Parts: sequence; C-alpha cells; structure tokens
Amino acid sequence: MSGWLRRVGALVVTTLTAIGLTTGSTAQAATPTHYTGQLPDGATWVADVPAAWNGTVILYSHGFGPLEARNAPDEPTGQALLEAGYALIGSSYSGPSWWALASAPRDQFASLDELVRKIGEPRRTIAWGTSMGGLVSALEAESGHRRLDGALTTCGLVAGALNLNNYQLDGEYALSRLLAPAQPVKLVRFANADEATASGAALTKLVTDAQGTAAGRARIALGAALLNMPAWLTGDTPPGPADYVGQQQQQQQALAQFVLGFVVSGRYHIELAAGGNSAYNRGVDYRALLSGSPLARQVRALYRAAGLDLDADLGELTRHADITPDRQAVATLARTSQATGRLRVPSLAIHTTADHLVPVEQENWYAHRVRSAGREPLLRQAYVGAAGHCAFRPSETIAALHALESRIETGRWPDLRPERLNAAAAALGAPGRYLRYSPAPLTGAGHR
Repeated sequence: MSGWLRRVGALVVTTLTAIGLTTGSTAQAATPTHYTGQLPDGATWVADVPAAWNGTVILYSHGFGPLEARNAPDEPTGQALLEAGYALIGSSYSGPSWWALASAPRDQFASLDELVRKIGEPRRTIAWGTSMGGLVSALEAESGHRRLDGALTTCGLVAGALNLNNYQLDGEYALSRLLAPAQPVKLVRFANADEATASGAALTKLVTDAQGTAAGRARIALGAALLNMPAWLTGDTPPGPADYVGQQQQQQQALAQFVLGFVVSGRYHIELAAGGNSAYNRGVDYRALLSGSPLARQVRALYRAAGLDLDADLGELTRHADITPDRQAVATLARTSQATGRLRVPSLAIHTTADHLVPVEQENWYAHRVRSAGREPLLRQAYVGAAGHCAFRPSETIAALHALESRIETGRWPDLRPERLNAAAAALGAPGRYLRYSPAPLTGAGHR
C-alpha cells in the first residue's frame, strides 16, 4: 500500500465520525478554538483550530456569493478536517460586489497572518478554493509560494472572468436572438442588480416557452452548446451519447431552473467590480464557434429533426453580433481575474464532469495555460463522474487533499489513477466516483 493511502487509513475513524458514517459511541473531541477578526479594508475572517492540531492550515477560499467569511466548503467537510487535526481559516474578501477577486488573495493572506500571530507558524499551509474561490486558490498558487506549500482547487473557475463573460454572452445572445428576435433581451452594461435579474428572468421564460416546439428545442440546444452546458443534470448516469432528445431536456431544465437566473444576475456583479462590460461578440464567427463544440453533433441532429436550417441561424447570429467591450473593464479583469498559469507550488484541481455553472471544459483551458507557462509538472487534474456544481462527497475531496499532501512531502506526485483515488475515498467512508476523463476545449475561449 502506498504511503498516502496508509495516511488515509490512519484518518478513517476520525473522518467517519465527523461526517456521520460510524455507529456506536465515540468520545467527544475537544471543541476547536474559534477565532474571528476584521482586516483594515473591512474584510472579516474566521478560523477554527483543533486541540490536537496537526500543524497544517487549510486556507479556504469561498465561491461567488455574499461576502461572508467561511473556512470550509460545507459543514461535513469542515468537521472531518477538524477531527483529523487541520486548522481552518478563510476570509469574507472585500469589495464593491460579490466578484471580489481584486481583494481576495490579499485578504486571504492577511487573514492567515492574523491567525499565525495567535497560534504560531504552521508546519504547512494549503490553499483550498471552490468555484470562484477556485480561481482565488489558483491565483494564490502563483503569488504565495513563500506562504503556501500547495493548492487544491475544486470546481474552480480557472479559465477566469474574461472567458466566463464571453462564452456566457455567446449562449445568452443566441437564445435571445433566435427565440425572440423582435424583443431582444439586454445582456450587458446593467444599470443595477434589478435590471440584471429581469434579464435573467426574461431569458428563463424564453427557454421555458420554447421547449414546447421542436424548433425551440433545437435553438435551446444551440444556446446550451455555446454556454458549454453539460447534457446531464439528474440521475446516476448521463443520457446515452446518441440520446439527443434526453440530453436537450436535461440542458433545458438546468437553464430554466437555475443557470440563466444565476449567471445573468452574476454578470452585474462582475461588471460592477470591473467598472464596465468586458464581454463582446462583434466579429465572432458562430459557425466556427459551434464547429469546435463537443455538442455540435447533438445540435445538428436536433436541427435536422426540426426541419431548421442551422447554417442560416448561425449566419444570423454572426451578422447581428454587435456587442463591444469596455477597454478598461477588460484590463481590470485581466489584471485581477485571470490565471497566468505560472504556478509556484504543487496544485491539484478536481472537477465534476457535468458542472452547469463552471463547465469542466475550463480545466482544458487552464491546463493549456499552465503548459504554456512551463509549469506543467506542478499541476495535476482529476475528475469525478457526477452531475452538479461542486457536487463532491467529502471523502472525494479529502482523498484529493491527502494526495496533494503526498506530493508536498515527497516531491513526487503519487498514483492519481481513478482506482487509487476511489480506494482512498472508500477508506474514508464513501465510495469515490473518480474516472478517466479528458475535458474538451472550452467553447468560446480563444476565438477573441
């Protein structure tokens, strides 16, 4: 048995107890010491240090949402980590909006400094981020090599804000232009949060109403493809590779139930932080864009079934694309919200294969970025076969953490084959769902 799997085995009892997977009575662990504080820029921070601290601090970066301090992705995972001896710390970040990338890395390291003053220097510090926080941890891995030993990025928005805004605009524009050409939906430069919310609601209504016709379903599939929307939302397994009808149904459900409302309202927060709109589609060739999508075959099949001319629709999108960016907003996001790939510490990124809010294809873009920077030996990526945003089991993320710790300790990456990660997760009490997977290129990235 490899060293890092033995380490997992040694932590089984405490982890199982923390996530509620053991039976019988267990002695109550000592309550961790709880710390809070506020930074000069207004950000708050929160930390918990167990009595039997193992010397490792997890510097946790939360995702997009209210600027409230959190130090773990969820309560079961946090409890499991505390029971295993890890200290946890995280900040709220600070800024004018929920997109707080301009301050997040600085606030995270400043919070860590405050904790170190109270408990002393840790033996090891590991950054851990989820979703938008995954972009934060990726940025920390580039800038914090004297403070960090490694980074674990989970469901991370590692392709950055510029790519995010552009491919989301492509999909939203296609849905608006093709489903309601006479009543276009406002997509950028929102005056306030209510205006963005109204646009999200309008797009949601469009895809809800259009689902009733074959033509509507085909055009929804086109918009979903441009959004990098996975074709799996519910059930233990995805629809079959040729079940284009079933795939489209699940895409439409995700778009109507939560995706459009969330991402359009989220754009307002990014614009507020950037000082304008960074997205554009003027000059984009939508025929070329779709041709590079892994969902192109599905879209073509549904267009044929509906008797629609796909080439005509793609030409329509290309001709009428006229949204331009604000130069200063592009510059701001390029500076604050894009990873360079210049890693300074070992980094392990994990992602579910069907993530509707942060598509797994972002990992393809990020891996290319890291390779281009010459830092490929520092990055490894692993994939969990599941549907949902950050839909990991605690055992899966903690198994990944232990694998990263093995790399830090030995200077060599351990065996990260799915069967090894799944064995480590199973030893922690819940079966792992890691699988062999290679994400497709991110549609909408690199065409601008």
